[in-house]
Amino acid sequence: MTPRLLRLAGFSAALVLSCAALPAAAAPAQTFNTDAGAVSITPIYHATAMIQAGGDRIYIDPAKPAKIDGLPPGDLILITDIHGDHMDPADVTALSKSGTTVIAPAAVQKTVAQAKVLANGQSTMWHSWKITAVPMYNITHMQPSGAPYHDKGRGNGYVLTYGNRKFYFAGDTEGTPEMRALKGIDVAFIPMNLPYTMTPEEAAEAVKAFHPKVAIPYHYKGQDITKFRDALAGSGIEVRLLDWYPSN
Repeated sequence: MTPRLLRLAGFSAALVLSCAALPAAAAPAQTFNTDAGAVSITPIYHATAMIQAGGDRIYIDPAKPAKIDGLPPGDLILITDIHGDHMDPADVTALSKSGTTVIAPAAVQKTVAQAKVLANGQSTMWHSWKITAVPMYNITHMQPSGAPYHDKGRGNGYVLTYGNRKFYFAGDTEGTPEMRALKGIDVAFIPMNLPYTMTPEEAAEAVKAFHPKVAIPYHYKGQDITKFRDALAGSGIEVRLLDWYPSN
C-alpha cells in the first residue's frame, strides 16, 4: 500500500506497513509523528496490538486467538483486564524476554504474578512513555444477574503519552464520566461490542465528549463499525476503520 500523508490541525500521521513479522492478513500499521519520533501501532487481533517507538516494542492485551507466532518479544506488556480476550498468561510468557516489564491492574497480578500494579488514576513512567490508568467499567449494559460485565476499579484503560502525543486504549468499557473527561487525546482506540461494552452509536457519543483527533474502533466483533463512522461525520474527528479480525 502506498503511504498517504494525512494532516489534521497540524497532526501528521502516515499509514505504512509494519516491518515486523505479522500475520499476512493483519491491518496495516498506523504511524503517527510526535516530537520524540514516530509511533507505530499495529493491530493484531480484537484488542491485541503492537506499539513501536524509539527502539522499544510494546504489546497491549496479548491473548488468543491473536496469532503471535513469529512476533519478537516485547519490552513492555500492558494488560487491561482479567478476561480471556485480554489476559493470556501463556502469551505473556511467549512475548517476554529478560527485562520485559508487565503493567496491569491488581486483579491481573493474581494470575500474572510478575505484573507491576497500576491502579485507576495512577501514572508511571516507563522509558520515554508516561502511562496513566483510566477506569474502565459498565454503567448500563449488565449481565442477566444485574452485575456489570466489568466492575469499576478492576480494569484499566491506558493513556500513553509519548513526546507531545497522547494515545488512549479504552479497554472494555462504556462511555464513562472518566472517559468523557479526558483532554488532549490524539488517537483513541474505542471498543464497541454488545453486550460487554457499548453500541457503535453509544461509542460515538462518548467520543464526541472528549474529541480526540483520530478515533479507531477496536474490540468490535459482530458490530457494524460504519455506524460509528457515520455518527461522527461532521464532528471534525478523523475515523479510521481497520480490520482487527483477519481471516488467516
